[in-house]
Amino acid sequence: MNSNTAIIGLQWGDEGKGKIVDFLADKFDAVVRFQGGHNAGHTIKVGDKIYKLSLLPSGIIRGKFSVIGSGVVVDPIALFSEIQKIENEGIKITPENLVVADNACLILSIHRELDQLLENKKGDKKIGTTGRGIGPAYEDKAGRRALRICDLMDEKILRERLENLLFYHNLLRKSLGAEIVVIEKIIEELNPIRDRLLAYAKPAFEIAKKLSSCENVMFEGAQGALLDVSYGTFPFVTSSNTMAGQIALGSCLGVADLHKTIGILKAYTTRVGAGPFPTELNDEIGKFLRIEGNEVGTVTGRDRRCGWFDAVLVRQAIQLSSVKEIALTKLDVLDKLEKIKICIGYKIAGKAYDYMPQANHLWEKIEPVYEEIDGWQQSTVGAKSIEALPQKAQKYIARIEELCGVKAVIISTGPKREETILT
Repeated sequence: MNSNTAIIGLQWGDEGKGKIVDFLADKFDAVVRFQGGHNAGHTIKVGDKIYKLSLLPSGIIRGKFSVIGSGVVVDPIALFSEIQKIENEGIKITPENLVVADNACLILSIHRELDQLLENKKGDKKIGTTGRGIGPAYEDKAGRRALRICDLMDEKILRERLENLLFYHNLLRKSLGAEIVVIEKIIEELNPIRDRLLAYAKPAFEIAKKLSSCENVMFEGAQGALLDVSYGTFPFVTSSNTMAGQIALGSCLGVADLHKTIGILKAYTTRVGAGPFPTELNDEIGKFLRIEGNEVGTVTGRDRRCGWFDAVLVRQAIQLSSVKEIALTKLDVLDKLEKIKICIGYKIAGKAYDYMPQANHLWEKIEPVYEEIDGWQQSTVGAKSIEALPQKAQKYIARIEELCGVKAVIISTGPKREETILT
């Protein structure tokens, strides 16, 4: 029986999905990216080599059949730049081991420019996008004017699509004081990579047949559940659905083809960019977590905001993605702390909440309710079994399991693949 598994982040991204996907990759025949764009960042350490991926599925590092699904928005320039970078490290990427759904929508220079123009106009109201055009590309997809990879096959269709797309973009560009763009400029941009991109493109139904013949498929999420455009901390979210439900729409497979979801949790909480963060620590402990955890965004290069583990937020993400098992990462970052706190609830204007309300005006009134436990103040780095962990570290893990109603089946105790416990 097939055992197709989704690996998704349960916080605001940066949970260490890349390492977990890489650790589990040998058990799977294929790895599929099902949403997002090159605003995601996965860091994988193999021996002394470090690979930083943004668009390519992490399975490509282990030679797995890899798919960029129809739910992803694809910047072809970024894709081929990333392919070149990985090939320079000795990993061959061809249309035999990487395919891209031909109905995936493209990110063009006009999307990157619009993203940056709009963000710069917002001043102190910025959301904190990566400026890589992901949001505008998803807007065009929803607005039915996007350019898809399959549109590159026919010159007439390509020009018709671009005419419709540029009509909208040029209206916006005029209002923002930017120069209008003509069709020939985009054609000129696409021509050098057009044939190469089409060589990797396959119809979603053909991809589905190939994946259906695989015994085990891994679905690899980007960002985290709390950045979901529908259920995250809106508007401080990404532009796609990051929950497991998106797999049925963005992976080329159907809803019945997902058999299990493993959620990735960091042993504390981080986020990049603006938005609410109830357990954020703007003090020496927050600084300690940032330095000890090397909390710098893979894509953005920005320092991550750091805070205590928030069980309230995580429970919501677990419920919405039907998660029963988790991988807990970066436990070792907490090794030196004397006391550790876990947020177990919120108070807003004296009222108890066991969830984060969607009403933005309530966010600034959130008072975290903390439970404090003793730190273990011993190294957990490289521990190979749960019994090898300090008793107090085991207690911390058990409390997270209890609060979140899940089982920690994987515990990461360092960045290397072998620094991992299977429970």
